[in-house]
Amino acid sequence: MRLARLAAVCAAAVCVLAPAAPAAAADDPSVVCRFSDERLTEISGMTWSARHPGVYWLHNDSGGGPYLYAVDGTTCETLARIRVDGIGARDLEAVATGVDPSGDPVLWLGDIGDNRDSWPEVRLHAVREPAELVDQQVRATTYRFTYADGSHNAEALLASPSRADVWVVTKQLARGGVWRVPLSTSSVSTARRVATVGGLITDAAVSPDGSRFVLRDYLGAQLFAWPPRNASVDGGTSIPLPAQPQGEAITFTADGSALLVASESDDALWSVPLPAAPPSSSAPSVTESSPDDGTSSGAPTTSAASGSTTSGPMSGPLAWLLVGAAAAGAIGIAVYASRHHRH
Repeated sequence: MRLARLAAVCAAAVCVLAPAAPAAAADDPSVVCRFSDERLTEISGMTWSARHPGVYWLHNDSGGGPYLYAVDGTTCETLARIRVDGIGARDLEAVATGVDPSGDPVLWLGDIGDNRDSWPEVRLHAVREPAELVDQQVRATTYRFTYADGSHNAEALLASPSRADVWVVTKQLARGGVWRVPLSTSSVSTARRVATVGGLITDAAVSPDGSRFVLRDYLGAQLFAWPPRNASVDGGTSIPLPAQPQGEAITFTADGSALLVASESDDALWSVPLPAAPPSSSAPSVTESSPDDGTSSGAPTTSAASGSTTSGPMSGPLAWLLVGAAAAGAIGIAVYASRHHRH
């Protein structure tokens, strides 16, 4: 993750030059609380609890072990830590609330990080959410899959709250994809791309009522009407996020009125108010294209809700040029540091 973190720092440094996102709500983002649990060293994923109102499940980035933390959403107090036995926890990057093929509520834990785009397969773990919030060990059901066009790095999951449907959102510099994952325990499944999105997607979430979903990058977020369809996801509502170093985790509050965001390098839990959900006839659009062929162009379209043109969480060519320059600078810094260290 060293190069990715350097790129994120450079991107954050130039974010003040990027085009300002339109205001999403009358209220400003605010800090809800601050994490004091020293075990939460690199918060990478977060999701709302289906069984415990006001509780959110968090996990650390790679190297943090196969652990999920139940956290109070108003005080940031850790209520329980569960160890997921029998998984390698190679590079845990995302968690989502949903149901498994049996219809049972689960936490989908994504071991989907692949910084070198090299793993022959990646994994989703379905974890039954404990009825009691105490430290404990649990087992998971593992689903292995790969992508139709080869390996990808990913840091985001989308899961239907009411059906056994899961999507992985891949993370590329210029453009990522939304991939639907067939759930099979008997073989390695092949995920198919159903949408193209902006680059550097670091997390995603679905609202508890299943009406909206959000994608975030290091600079901002985009809100869309559910579900992701066989097309480029365009025309969403831009949601400004507070500046956080290595901002990755995002989820909805239990009532869907706000987003909660956290960072790998900051102890603050932020609340970001959302605009009210529009009627279905004027919901943010998801453009149609050829089903499951992975060939959609990703061309910007006009939002049905606001009339603005976007192409992912960070919109506008200037923003992409800045982030591209930041990433290139980060790589240069890493190469220089590596050579300097050797000498």
